[in-house]
Amino acid sequence: MAVVSTSLAGAAVSSHLTQFSGLRKSFLKLDNTSSNSTHSFFQNVDSHLRLASSNKGCRGVVTMAGSGKFFVGGNWKCNGTKDSISKLVSDLNSATLESDVDVVVAPPFVYIDQVKNSLTDRIEIAAQNCWTGKGGAFTGEISVEQLKDLGCKWVVLGHSERRHVIGEDDQFIGKKAAYALSEGVGVIACIGELLEEREAGKTFDVCFQQMKAYADAVPSWDNIVVAYEPVWAIGTGKVASPEQAQEVHIAVRDWLSKNVSAEVASKTRIIYGGSVNGGNCAELAKKEDIDGFLVGGASLKGPEFATIINSVTSKKVAA
Repeated sequence: MAVVSTSLAGAAVSSHLTQFSGLRKSFLKLDNTSSNSTHSFFQNVDSHLRLASSNKGCRGVVTMAGSGKFFVGGNWKCNGTKDSISKLVSDLNSATLESDVDVVVAPPFVYIDQVKNSLTDRIEIAAQNCWTGKGGAFTGEISVEQLKDLGCKWVVLGHSERRHVIGEDDQFIGKKAAYALSEGVGVIACIGELLEEREAGKTFDVCFQQMKAYADAVPSWDNIVVAYEPVWAIGTGKVASPEQAQEVHIAVRDWLSKNVSAEVASKTRIIYGGSVNGGNCAELAKKEDIDGFLVGGASLKGPEFATIINSVTSKKVAA
């Protein structure tokens, strides 16, 4: 597939992304003939528009892919102590959260048991990594079976820090994902480009290569959430504009349609990560193909994380 420039101006994007008052386009068809044509990228809009109604008051909720729910994950990374995590859990337990959101947090391995035993069942637990198979003589690794024993329902795989700091390659990550899924653990499958790759116009090439590694390995997409995280926006304070994020989400959904199936493309939730906070989440959440967030630093602040979770209201429209 031809590379399409990822630096579309907001005006150009808005002129082609028609607002449907909550109607969510399942995906747009990418043009294969020109890498420079903004117009051709947005010409073919998929004709299947999805709209779900809610019985909650007089409000309707835009249908989210897959389960019909917005998805927000909190990646706590290598942060926290027993005391600070106890405070964070307390804040989350007392927060008022919208009901139509799947919420997951990923504590450091050493605190998973503490969090599982004290956090409300409203929020599920994820691990930040796992091994490629069963346990054994693999010093320092943690198996999926052990994660399940602690009550983990999800695992974050392919995060840029694992790729670019630890050195995990696409195939290794795909192998991890396949094993986790085979054991009934959901995968938050991360993809994303470096700053130099974006500036070189390679955003789609990089993301599609990472997607292919998952597709080549996994037995099914039923329990996968794709997290697009531009590496240049992770922990830097720089955030992809809603238009930039939507552009990549559309492209990833189109890739799934062409390389896996239209059904998988329609069902798979694609969430955004990269310096998401309480101030920018609402505008990002309004975009049709942004199905939620994977949150780093802001997930360590209970009230702000709750604000991000509740940004699902940005997708609600008058019924």
